[in-house]
Amino acid sequence: MQIRLSRDIGSAAFIAIACAFANTAILVPANAAVEPRALVAPVADYKIYVTGKVRELVTDTRAFTDAVKAGDVAKAKALFAPTRTSYEAIEPIAELFSDLDAAIDSRADDHEQAEKDSGFTGFHRIEYGLFEQNSTAGLAPYADKLMADVLELQKRIASLTFPPDKVVGGAAVLMEEVAATKISGEEDRYSHTDLWDFQANFDGSRKIFELFRPLLGTDDRAFVEKVEANFATVDKILAKYKTADGFQTYDKLTDADRKVLSAAVNTLAEDLSTLRGKLGLG
Repeated sequence: MQIRLSRDIGSAAFIAIACAFANTAILVPANAAVEPRALVAPVADYKIYVTGKVRELVTDTRAFTDAVKAGDVAKAKALFAPTRTSYEAIEPIAELFSDLDAAIDSRADDHEQAEKDSGFTGFHRIEYGLFEQNSTAGLAPYADKLMADVLELQKRIASLTFPPDKVVGGAAVLMEEVAATKISGEEDRYSHTDLWDFQANFDGSRKIFELFRPLLGTDDRAFVEKVEANFATVDKILAKYKTADGFQTYDKLTDADRKVLSAAVNTLAEDLSTLRGKLGLG
């Protein structure tokens, strides 16, 4: 357990004990604007949330990769988008492990030979085979590697020290990534299941805000109301595209639809980018 906290021995002792009971650890900047002990509960609760999402990811990835290895194209296609949502919701933490993030979630553009590159692995390599080639041929090794990488991610997160600045900053990061790159549809370019990812990013961002919102002062009431209204706006837009079994494919959205979504996400991201500073963590 690593704790770098206040000069107050009582506070340090309190946090050490609380972290032990929460089975987590935190690194608190010395200049934190909130009481160090106030960060313990939301960080611990966020680790519980992430741990649960990783558990779901492991279970869902096993079912997905089993379908791929069994040659069941239809089932594998149906499981692709929902399997990814747990990963997308916790991306700020998953991305702390750059080697695993590259193996699990890189895109063809990240590799010199694109889809033909041997280093292109993970969800999107399998997505390419399933949706672009409509086949599971040759995908078994990628499925095995994906499963192994997800299990390794679970192992690393279990022992991870959660830095509060990274956690709080993650609320904005999730929305900024959608606005900056994902809104174009380049992430799930073969399956067009981008809206599943957007919803998961949105849910992960909102979870962080909800956990740390109580730490904001009464003078931040207008900020809280504004952010909550912006979350409601994005949620309402995404709800328009929901179907009985998930979401419409992203290629069905018009340029105008995408601009409306992009504007709402950008507004939300801009506000959330100030959250870390308001808590004295950035």
